[in-house]
Amino acid sequence: MTKIYVSHNNIVSCLGLDSETVVNAVRDELSGLGLVEDAALLPVPFYASVLDREKLTVAFHNLNPKKNYTRLERMMILSLDEVVKASKLPLNDRVGLVIATTKGNIDALEGASPFPRERAYLAQLGMVLKDFFGFQNEAIVLSNACVSGILAISVAKRYIRRGVYDHVFVVGGDLVTKFILSGFNSFQALSTMPCKPYDEGRSGINIGEAAASVLVTSSKENLAEQSVEVLGEGTCNDANHISGPSRSGEGLYRSVHSAMQEARIDVKDIDFISAHGTATVFNDEMEAIAFNRLGLGRTPLNSLKGYFGHTLGASGLLETVIGMHSLHQNTLFRSLGYETRGTSQPLNVIHRTTPRELNVFLKTASGFGGCNTSAVFKRVKDWNKERR
Repeated sequence: MTKIYVSHNNIVSCLGLDSETVVNAVRDELSGLGLVEDAALLPVPFYASVLDREKLTVAFHNLNPKKNYTRLERMMILSLDEVVKASKLPLNDRVGLVIATTKGNIDALEGASPFPRERAYLAQLGMVLKDFFGFQNEAIVLSNACVSGILAISVAKRYIRRGVYDHVFVVGGDLVTKFILSGFNSFQALSTMPCKPYDEGRSGINIGEAAASVLVTSSKENLAEQSVEVLGEGTCNDANHISGPSRSGEGLYRSVHSAMQEARIDVKDIDFISAHGTATVFNDEMEAIAFNRLGLGRTPLNSLKGYFGHTLGASGLLETVIGMHSLHQNTLFRSLGYETRGTSQPLNVIHRTTPRELNVFLKTASGFGGCNTSAVFKRVKDWNKERR
C-alpha cells in the first residue's frame, strides 16, 4: 500500500511566524497566552493568544499582495506560502488544496468590517486562497468543529490513496473574534486565568488564533527533516449532544481504535499522545476515560492549549506539526498548566520537557457535535536517504 507522509510544515502564531521559532518557544516552555482587555471583543478582560497585528502586517506585505485580504486570509497565506515554496512543486491538476477552519472569516459579519458580508462564506475563503497561489483545482474547505485540522490530514491522505491527487497542501486557521468569544462565554466555558488542561484547578478554555500548513504527499522526493508517515487515522461521531461529549468517551475510543487498527500497532508502540485537552471539565474527563479504556492511561500525554489556547479549526493541524518536531527532536514537550490530577482516571501528563527516544505518536481531537478524529504518525528517521 502507498505510504503517505506529512512533510514540509509552517506555523504562524503568537509564538512566532515560522515552525522553528514556535517549536523553540514550546521547548522553552513559553506560553503565548496573555491577558486581553478589549471591550470590543468581550466586556471583561480575558486570557487568549493573539497575533501581533503589526508583525503580521509587515510579514504579509513582504509577499507583495495585489489585493486586500482579511486577517485570517493573511495568516493562512503567510503560513502556506512557506510550505508551497519549500515543496518546489508545480501547482498542476495533480495537486490539491484542503482548508480547515471552524468559523473562517466570521469577523466579516461585524459592522466595522471593511469587507462585504459574503466574505464570511467558506467557499469565498477557498476561492481567495486558490487564486492567490494559482492552484488549478478548487479548494476543499473542511469545517467540522475542532477536529477540522487533523481531519484535513486524514482527508488529504485518502485523496492520495484513491489516486485523485499526488500531493495535497493543507492549511488551517481561525481567529479570536467577538462571535467566538461570546459563544464560549455563553457556555460559561471561558477561563479567567491561563488554562490548566487535566488539572484539578482547571476552570475552562482560552481561545487562540493561529494558522498552520503542511504538505501531505506520497512522494519520497518531497520529504523534509520533520517528515512523518501517516500510519492510520479514524473519525467517529458519538452523537451524544451538540456541545457535550459522550461521558463514556465512546466516540474518541472508537476513533483511536480505528486509527490503531489501520496502523497495525499496539498500545506499547505509542510513545506519546498529543491530546485535545481543552481544560473543560467534560472534555478532559471524557478523554481520561477513553484513553484508559484503550489501555493508554500510562502513555505520556500533553495538551498544547497552555501555549496557544484553543485555536479551533487550526488546533489539530498546529499540534500535529508540534508533534512532528517533538519526534525528530526526541523530546517530550511539557503540558503547561498541569500540576495535580483533576480527572477520575489516571493520565501520564508530561509535567517537564524531557529528552527521550521517540518513534510514534498519537494525535487526537474532539469537537462540538460529537466529532472525534485520531491519527497515528511515525517518524521518518532517515528522511534524507529516503529522498534519494
